[in-house]
Amino acid sequence: MTATGRAQRVRERESLAGWSAELQDAVTAMFSQLDGGTFHEANWARPGGGGGRARLLSEGRVFEKAGVNRALVEGPLPASAAARLGGSVPLGTDVHFFATGVSVVAHPRSPMVPTVHLNVRFVELLDAAGNRFDAWYGGGADLTPMHPIPEDARHFHRELKRTCDAYSPAIFVRCKPWCDEYFRNPHRENEARGVGGIFFDHLRPSEAPFGLAPPRLHAFVDAVGRALVTAYAPIVERRRDLPFTERDRALQLHRRGRYVEFNLLHDRGTLFGLQTGARTESVLMSMPPVAAWPAPREPAPGSIEDELAAMLVPRDWATED
Repeated sequence: MTATGRAQRVRERESLAGWSAELQDAVTAMFSQLDGGTFHEANWARPGGGGGRARLLSEGRVFEKAGVNRALVEGPLPASAAARLGGSVPLGTDVHFFATGVSVVAHPRSPMVPTVHLNVRFVELLDAAGNRFDAWYGGGADLTPMHPIPEDARHFHRELKRTCDAYSPAIFVRCKPWCDEYFRNPHRENEARGVGGIFFDHLRPSEAPFGLAPPRLHAFVDAVGRALVTAYAPIVERRRDLPFTERDRALQLHRRGRYVEFNLLHDRGTLFGLQTGARTESVLMSMPPVAAWPAPREPAPGSIEDELAAMLVPRDWATED
């Protein structure tokens, strides 16, 4: 790589590092305002290069647990691991990587408030000389209700669609079903984790996905990272003070168990973090503080359990009346 190329790469990485740091601050501020509690911060270093900043709110007024994590990691990466991530690796290449992004998971106290997840990231793969041979954005946001309130699913999807449509009407059309397909537990008869949202991966700036040139593509990913302000915060404000029963809490803990199963068995982000030597506590931040695996039984027709199960069947929430 030439000196000019190295200088340009340094500027690009500094810009991406600033982006993920600023985004983490913005999302942290939103959750702090919703809860009133304090996030505790832990900085960590990754053996081999980079590190991260983990922020965790525990036992808050609204959230039993909420995490807003940032990572900026780099270093050597086995070619097999790069291929599993979906990277295009030239044969015989000594792979190095750089990745930065923000991951968010919030588990509310009240079963009337849904759990939410958001992640945005940028990944690049380089050869030993520092030449980039692949790079992409990934991420998305999805909602996991613990009580059957269809209005919340409609609101969440409509706001995500509005965010996507500001950049291209093709985005939501593709990324909504992508989310429906991804967040499933195949070992549970392909049951959905929640009501979905949007999901995307391997959006390569070099390919101008959805017709978006690199700066516009980055702006879209940043907008997704900030979308919870309109897509999720109003739901929290509407539901956090509603009364609930022990039965509601039991259903919440049951659904959290399914959440755990997906994240440990099928989630790409969990696998990527563990494969690249990230801080284990940060990788497993998405785990709820309490979950349950009750004895299986068929929900009674018309029960809250039955109604919630029906909500997990994918539908066009954004246009549903």
